Amino acid sequence: MIDDDKPHEECGVFGAWNITDAAAITALGLHALQHRGQEATGIVTHDGVRFHSHKGLGLVGDNFGDAKVMAGLPGTRAIGHNRYATTGETVLRNVQPLFAEFEFGGFAVGHNGNLTNAHTLRQALVRRGCLFQSTMDSEVFVHLIAISLYSTVVDRLIDALKQVVGAYSLVALTHDQLIGVRDPLGVRPLILGRTHGAEGKAGWVLASESCALDIVGAEFVRDVEPGEIVLIDDRGVQSIKPFTPQKPRFCVFEYIYFARPDSMMEGSSVYTARKLIGAQLAKEAAVAADVVVPVPDSGVPAAMGFAEESSIAFELGIIRNHYVGRTFIEPTDQIRHLGVRLKHSANRAMIEGKRVVLVDDSIVRGTTSQKIVEMVRQAGAAEVHMRIAGPPTTHSCFYGIDTPERGKLLAARNSVEEMGRLIGVDSLAFISIDGLYKALGKPGRDATAPAFCDACFTGDYPIALTDSEQRNNQLSLLAELN
Repeated sequence: MIDDDKPHEECGVFGAWNITDAAAITALGLHALQHRGQEATGIVTHDGVRFHSHKGLGLVGDNFGDAKVMAGLPGTRAIGHNRYATTGETVLRNVQPLFAEFEFGGFAVGHNGNLTNAHTLRQALVRRGCLFQSTMDSEVFVHLIAISLYSTVVDRLIDALKQVVGAYSLVALTHDQLIGVRDPLGVRPLILGRTHGAEGKAGWVLASESCALDIVGAEFVRDVEPGEIVLIDDRGVQSIKPFTPQKPRFCVFEYIYFARPDSMMEGSSVYTARKLIGAQLAKEAAVAADVVVPVPDSGVPAAMGFAEESSIAFELGIIRNHYVGRTFIEPTDQIRHLGVRLKHSANRAMIEGKRVVLVDDSIVRGTTSQKIVEMVRQAGAAEVHMRIAGPPTTHSCFYGIDTPERGKLLAARNSVEEMGRLIGVDSLAFISIDGLYKALGKPGRDATAPAFCDACFTGDYPIALTDSEQRNNQLSLLAELN
């Protein structure tokens, strides 16, 4: 992989209710959410009588561009999922939505996020005789629902949700309901939209991001609230809040990197947020330079904000090749070393002889940053300064974002000055954690009650890391015994 130096996307979920050609609408929605997962995709529909499913490895267009496939997914209600693996290998049995037949009928579920007690629950469920068909944490939901003693689907789901720990957004489909769920802290996003439905009635949409509403012509209604369950059926939308209210901790990295810039998150424009982050970065880490150059694509809005605030020219000094897949085969060390050039090329005319400020969203391992700096220097830059639109990534994420273990994070092992020397820049600076909060409309970071989940920057994990702590305790015990 040529882009393993980024925190990888989570997953994208989409749901449609009472919409003609629900499978086609869901495929369009998943296409808009493709940036959240490119490893696999799936859709489950219900035609009023039975469920239909199609799942496959690869991109949405590769799996749902066939008319025969779409013809096999009839119905006015559907859910879909784009996968990037945070747990479980990439094989067909791990592709969502998951589907199971219960005594109350069929149940399909798609999950974005990560359960931090999935391994502990899985062990207990296996001891009870549950047979797992996948290696995903998401399957825990299915088994918890299956063994619940409650009678209704919703009560069984609530019973299951009260046993899991983690960050998640769910879309689920039964024969008579579309269900959306958001974790009690609202770490992972989920929104509700409305559109013209079948038979002149309202149609409803659930999606990870508002950009998925735009592509299907749906109107944004609201964010699903943290800890809320929305039930959509022929009567409309109902809301249940079964959890004890908590102060929300939305993932701040959605604003920095993950979400599409044309999405709205928690009432704020992602594009505007990124420009404001760039402007704040310029205030905190000004540098004498001739040109501000974004590392495409996620660094573009922040670089625009940086350039405007610092009154330095903004130029596309690096051009991205959009036709390089994530799984490009790199057979030799030489090709692997040149891999970054498959995705990025220096625009020499905008760089040569100039003092360049490179603006990017993050540095994870540092390998890609090092190659980009080298490429810009070879294009004739007089100086290369790097500015990062997020604080140093010093901790791993356990809530649905695939980041390396902490020992492989460059910022966990080095000071900013050391990082700068390693990637070969004349200077390196990151936005401060308080500056990030200010750019997002907060007075700063309140250490006693932060407004966001920022664990990757601070190590302040708002949700218990049950499995990780159990594993560390076991390792400590083994070390003592040895």
